[in-house]
Amino acid sequence: MAQPLKIAVIVASTRPERVGPAVAEWVMAGTADREGASYTLVDLADQGLPLLDEPEPASSGNYTREHTKRWSALVDGFDGFVFVTPEYNRGIPGALKNALDFLYAEWNDKAAAICCYGSSGGLRAAEQLKLVLGELQIATVRSQVSISIYDDMTDFTTMSPRDYQERNRASAFDQLERWAGALATLRSAG
Repeated sequence: MAQPLKIAVIVASTRPERVGPAVAEWVMAGTADREGASYTLVDLADQGLPLLDEPEPASSGNYTREHTKRWSALVDGFDGFVFVTPEYNRGIPGALKNALDFLYAEWNDKAAAICCYGSSGGLRAAEQLKLVLGELQIATVRSQVSISIYDDMTDFTTMSPRDYQERNRASAFDQLERWAGALATLRSAG
């Protein structure tokens, strides 16, 4: 590709006193020397999305609310995503599901990697997220990062990941960039 890919690192939790921004900072630190893509931090807490309030399904593309139009333009500008998500009650945060549900075509034929975290490493949230992303026609890469709040954080808040987590992160980025590049070609041909 002539231009670097554009990848959004999406912070999925909007709770006060959340650890999502610390995890996302660690994710972003791994992007500093990457040449095939530019990574941008997108925090759902900053997007101003209320509980889904569009009168028509997202698949219609008939958005009536300004917050939806802004969200659409933002998401549409990316080739891929890294979802930084906690596990809440064996699933993804409601704010993430809501943000995904606002749009449809803007997600299609793009790639995603997952960095999940929680007491069980966020694995159940990652599996739930993959089901939702599949319906939105987002290809998820196999490599992912699973952060344990017990083993990869100090005091459940400060990132202190085990050594192999950097390799997991790099592998997820490598796969994401390959898939996002391939799907960008598909989107430009369509």
